[in-house]
Amino acid sequence: MAAREINPMLKSALELGPVLAFFVAYLWLKDEVFTIGGREYSGFILVTAGFIPLMIVTTGLLWKLTGKLSRMQAVTLVLVVVFGGLSVWLNDDRFFKMKPTIIYLIFAGLLGFGLLRGQSYLQHVMDEMMPLAPEGWMKLTRRLCLFFFGLAVLNEVIWRSMSTESWVWFKTFGLTAAVFLFFIFQGDIFRKYGEQEQEGE
Repeated sequence: MAAREINPMLKSALELGPVLAFFVAYLWLKDEVFTIGGREYSGFILVTAGFIPLMIVTTGLLWKLTGKLSRMQAVTLVLVVVFGGLSVWLNDDRFFKMKPTIIYLIFAGLLGFGLLRGQSYLQHVMDEMMPLAPEGWMKLTRRLCLFFFGLAVLNEVIWRSMSTESWVWFKTFGLTAAVFLFFIFQGDIFRKYGEQEQEGE
């Protein structure tokens, strides 16, 4: 299926909508307890149960409309289904809270494996978005590898030491802000190695 461009606002809504919906629904139901089939479920578990099919639908729509999915989107969806499903099935919110840890460890591991082979796997994913010289890609990949590992550790610290509500706020806004700030502070790489590639062309 050939890749297609879609309205950027629609694309953002499909990518970020489920996360924001999870956040709003959690704030609404966080203090509720629901009895289903003789078992009691917290609002968090119920919201997680709703989040899984929502992610499947929005990711499927994104795939249908654009004709492609990134590896990151595919991995994220699989982990949402697996760890979210375990949380609902076992009525244990810890599995879903571990999901960001697993995601970031996978990304850090893949980037680290590429670095050990002298390659930047990040370049294969983002080359069209950010043209950089090879040395720039290697530096950015090393930094991002360490950054993802740091986020994995931070997620573990937050969910194990703070309340569920604090973790939800952290997951919804803290992780997003951290990634945004990371790329903002990589301006030295973009300026130095982006210009070098343009000069070479």
